[in-house]
Amino acid sequence: MRIELATVPGSPDRPNEDWVATALPASGQGGTLILLDGVTPPRGDDGCVHSVPWFTARLGGALAELSGSRPDLTLQEILAVSIRRTADAHRPLCDLSHVRTPQATVALARWDDREVEYLVLSDSVLLFEAHDGSVRPLLDDRLDRLPPGSLSTEAIADARVRNKEGGFFTAAADPSVAARAVTGRTPLDRVRAIAALTDGAARWTQMFHEGGWADCLGVLREEGTQALIDRVRALEDADTGRERLRHGKTHDDATALYAVL
Repeated sequence: MRIELATVPGSPDRPNEDWVATALPASGQGGTLILLDGVTPPRGDDGCVHSVPWFTARLGGALAELSGSRPDLTLQEILAVSIRRTADAHRPLCDLSHVRTPQATVALARWDDREVEYLVLSDSVLLFEAHDGSVRPLLDDRLDRLPPGSLSTEAIADARVRNKEGGFFTAAADPSVAARAVTGRTPLDRVRAIAALTDGAARWTQMFHEGGWADCLGVLREEGTQALIDRVRALEDADTGRERLRHGKTHDDATALYAVL
């Protein structure tokens, strides 16, 4: 097995709110990967005394522990328990009902000697590469299906679509959101490699349209995870007229993981 990952903050003046980890059992069979993209609140308004990196580290740690130690639980169940644990850790001090309470997108994959189980919540990306080189993207496309103008930096506008029916869902304080995740299982012999990307790294395909998902995975395979992020940064710097960036951040936290099973 070969695992490579890279993560780069969007700004040197702000902590990286992405969180990534892999775990391999002592038996040498199977493994798990966890990728979180923390959601930056506007003007720090989230009703919480903790930072987004605190939240992603807590949630990520719980996901890593449970996905490795509880094969009897599905990834949906593991996500629900992990959200509950994290919420309980700061419930006494924070307003967890706030629409911008610390939260994150989630991408999980877990494999054994028979199959690969996966879970995606919000706009992080999983890519499965087959032995013939074909690539299957595993996406939660609810954000893409929102009407134009639905998302805003204003909390009132966000409240209409964030973690609401007809909107999109992230891992925040409500364990029931785990049931909204995109999930499934694939026979292990159909998966040669897995890639996981936060949306900051997925910009190469989703925002700048430099190539499809198979091309994106090809960059990871041939050049490495840091090379993909470097390509994204070069495209962001070159978009001085903001034709692609529009109203988005010039640089977002970007994380890429590539694992050959």
